[in-house]
Amino acid sequence: MSRRKTVVAAFLGLVTAVALVCSVQARAEEDRPAVKNYGQVKAYLGNHAKCVELANQAGGRVLVCPEYQGRVMTSSLDGDRGMSFGFVCRDFIDKGTNDLRFNNFGGEDRIWLSPEGGQFSLWFKPGVKKQTLEDWYTPKDMNEGPWNSKVKDDASEVRMTRAMNLLNNSGTKFKIDAAREVRLLDEADIAELFGKSFAETLDGGKAKSVGYETINSITNRGKPWSKKTGLLSIWILGMFNSSPKAVVIVPYVAGDEAELGPVVCSDYFGELSEDRLKVLPEAILFRADSKYRSKIGTSRRRAVDVLGSIDFENEVLTLVKFNIPKNPAEADYMNNLWENPLKKPYDGDVINSYNNGPSDLGGKVDQFYELETLSPARELKTGETLTHKSRTLHVKADMKTLGKLAKAALGVDLKTVRTKMMAEKK
Repeated sequence: MSRRKTVVAAFLGLVTAVALVCSVQARAEEDRPAVKNYGQVKAYLGNHAKCVELANQAGGRVLVCPEYQGRVMTSSLDGDRGMSFGFVCRDFIDKGTNDLRFNNFGGEDRIWLSPEGGQFSLWFKPGVKKQTLEDWYTPKDMNEGPWNSKVKDDASEVRMTRAMNLLNNSGTKFKIDAAREVRLLDEADIAELFGKSFAETLDGGKAKSVGYETINSITNRGKPWSKKTGLLSIWILGMFNSSPKAVVIVPYVAGDEAELGPVVCSDYFGELSEDRLKVLPEAILFRADSKYRSKIGTSRRRAVDVLGSIDFENEVLTLVKFNIPKNPAEADYMNNLWENPLKKPYDGDVINSYNNGPSDLGGKVDQFYELETLSPARELKTGETLTHKSRTLHVKADMKTLGKLAKAALGVDLKTVRTKMMAEKK
């Protein structure tokens, strides 16, 4: 049995807390009008919190909520009538009460700090040895209260800040200033991130897109940090609306497993069947249909700086591009597993993806999947800053155009992806 499987029971508890909190007050679908487009979601959120909308003349919209811990809640590439890409947990929002474990508002880009498990965990107080859901609590400064915000005059950027005081399982105190800048991407940004041929295809008149960048930083305002007493890293999590024909695509560094380790960790909740996970020579393919709870991870020896998903039903390509060290295998990444103590607390995943699905507890299954990235951890001196940049791009176009874009950005052939994962040829 793998080391990861020894902590599956605890991790299942975590996912139950996060994924099923939306179902606490679940109601039948017919009791609530369907919310499909961005305008409806914007109106709904506006009734519960003050949001900031970033917009451009091409119809790009990004909805940010400083009150919900600075989350990017959702986005659109066609104004109010466009698809709403971010998962919004309406059951939790409607409940209107604070949850000390986790305020799960949803959102397609939120900031957490790592690690979650182990002797340096931020979620388990000092003295907690057995890490189970009973003692799992999101740190208050990450979970509650608004961030200070300032919007740029042209509504293309918002900057948010929050002072935080944190305590890890080993008793180490952290005093930090956290900051998030959210800004729309323009044509020059996209060309720089994904290449000239990608940008030319995107601008060819057959595609609509919306892209934004979150620049996330933490500055040490306390004592110098040490690996002996625990470090922090930045963790960006995105919750997106799933569909029956959605597939996550994760490129990876090819090479011998004896040297680089497994291509993918897929046994968080038990092994996955071949119709849910396939490893191609160029990428990992993972179903994102909300029909089976599962999770995958990519290590620092395998990770590259981009991942994405393709929704064949709605003809949407989503890309997440993030900054990564030149050689991430030489960097420290916090291990988030619930195991105390962890033998390797600085050998964690760089990329994760989660697919929601039915659980033993029953109830409504919320239709979302996640794309997650993490920064390395560093021993910050007083006044030093750690920064993690994440860029999300949604593109809607015909499949031929999306195929060119996916090939340029992810190195995959979408026809192959469809054939391998959908058991059909189109």
